[in-house]
Amino acid sequence: MTLPKLAYAPRSQNQRVTGYEIGGDETAKTYDFQPADRRDYEPIIAAAYRQIFHEQQNITYNRQVKLESQLRNGSITVRDFVAGLAKSPAFRRYNYETNSNYRFARICVQRLLGREVYNDRESMAWSIQIATQGVDAFIDALVNSDEYNDNFGDYVVPHQRRRILPQRAIGDLPFERMARYDQAHLQSLRRLGYFDHTNYGYWQPPEFAQKVWLTIALLGGVTLTGGLVAVALAAWGYISL
Repeated sequence: MTLPKLAYAPRSQNQRVTGYEIGGDETAKTYDFQPADRRDYEPIIAAAYRQIFHEQQNITYNRQVKLESQLRNGSITVRDFVAGLAKSPAFRRYNYETNSNYRFARICVQRLLGREVYNDRESMAWSIQIATQGVDAFIDALVNSDEYNDNFGDYVVPHQRRRILPQRAIGDLPFERMARYDQAHLQSLRRLGYFDHTNYGYWQPPEFAQKVWLTIALLGGVTLTGGLVAVALAAWGYISL
């Protein structure tokens, strides 16, 4: 049985406040591609890849050539292209399989709706939908939502909406600076021993060799200390060298 979506209350965030300021470094650039504009597809495709995969995952290996071809020949819209990138095996591998449903829901809301999740209740609502209906249905729910349609529509690449807010010293940080993994995944790696000093992958000499090296180092330190003491005593005239 499909569970109904959990209700959550929106809160006041930057993107919900009307802005009248002049655009600058904290204002996201809008990439709008209308059907009649056939001049250049590359900025739209590049902007979509940056938005969905970010710099950390935006590599040639993750390109979706079939989706790019469909966008160029007009078979799909920018909305369909963005949804296809979010449903791609590469995006699933880097973001869904390495994170909890809560973290994955937050990532997708940031990259597809251009805002931060309102609260933990929204993360829980989307995570339940991921668990019950699957990743593809969750992506479709985001890109077909009224919020997506009102802000981006069919031909605008999603972007972080309004990073600045009046009477605040600095605006919200760009989502690209968010860590790839959350604390839950970090703790799971630690439990598996990935951060143990013996598992760094560096070659270590046998235990016997380590003991021999430690003994030589200690003897060298003792010898050096004794030599310094002898030089000091000779300088003071107590002994002659």
